[in-house]
Amino acid sequence: MTVMADGSQHPDLTDWLRQGVACGASDLHLVPGHPPMLRRHGELQAVGDAPVDSQYLLDTLKQLPTAQQWDEFQSSHNLDFSWRLTWDHTAYRFRVNFFRAGQDCGACFRIIPPEIPSFDWAGFPQPLAETLTGFRNGLVLIAGVTGAGKTTTLAMLIDRLNQRGGKRIITIEEPIEYMFTRREHSVVTQREVGTDVASFADGLKYGLRQDPDVILVGEIRDCETAQIALSAAETGHLVFSTLHTRDAKGAISRYTDLFAQSVQDEIRSQLSMSLRAVVSQHLLPSNAPDSKRELALEVMFSNSPIAHAIRSGRLETIDNNILTGRAAGMMTLDESVKRLLQEGKITQEVAGNFLQDGRHRTR
Repeated sequence: MTVMADGSQHPDLTDWLRQGVACGASDLHLVPGHPPMLRRHGELQAVGDAPVDSQYLLDTLKQLPTAQQWDEFQSSHNLDFSWRLTWDHTAYRFRVNFFRAGQDCGACFRIIPPEIPSFDWAGFPQPLAETLTGFRNGLVLIAGVTGAGKTTTLAMLIDRLNQRGGKRIITIEEPIEYMFTRREHSVVTQREVGTDVASFADGLKYGLRQDPDVILVGEIRDCETAQIALSAAETGHLVFSTLHTRDAKGAISRYTDLFAQSVQDEIRSQLSMSLRAVVSQHLLPSNAPDSKRELALEVMFSNSPIAHAIRSGRLETIDNNILTGRAAGMMTLDESVKRLLQEGKITQEVAGNFLQDGRHRTR
């Protein structure tokens, strides 16, 4: 508890974060004039009624980053970094974002679990995980909107490869979230954009000189990163990354749209040869009270028809190709949502909001 200049008492940042960890929240939002807000199972919940004091928040947040990071925030008005806090003999890590809104400073803390979750806990099919980590080379994309669990899925997949052994793994993240345990027959190097390397593209470029078998790129958001990732996949590396899209078609379209129109035919040709899979994730409200959200997936593996669709730009045929690829492990979002409904994990109303067939449309 902090005593303000006027004598009033104000809960510490640590108190709010401890409450978030204890209740299984994913994020803590701190905005002056609003009470602290925790996102729990996808919903925002206020922590008490007292609004966050602007000066207290500024004074508190200024203590967290390095002097160089704070200078960066002062000039750009945005800052991403990782931060660690220890209590009860356990270290907790957070992905932190500072931002300016008007004259005030605000922050969002993403709460990172101390351990990488299991596939069972996440609801991610183990056979799918074995397939994705079994590719010898190529590009694997995890797609989804913000908060869909993409980073967690990547961490689980990389952890599986780390446990299996025999791989040199390099990650380029902004910031580093999950930490990978040192294993006897694997070597993992985690590099943070802004601290260890200037950009995702630089991390990829220099990472290729470090004899990697597997490369994780936290996000593909520009054409230089996208091009180097494709080149790495073409030259025998297994590359994992994320895109902010809702489905497999959107991931492919988004990837090619990162490039100038004049080279998109060439990029589609490269992508048709190097892409191995796109997994699109959605987190749906659970039917069970006070439970974490349920994972629904669209799974696309690149086969001859899909490679042809990518190369020719006929992305409208991909949905049908996924349907006809069930035997190879492909799955539409509708099939995944219906399975969750049949298992009683989601309500009919939730299913209706996400189903694409018939009169229903995806959110």
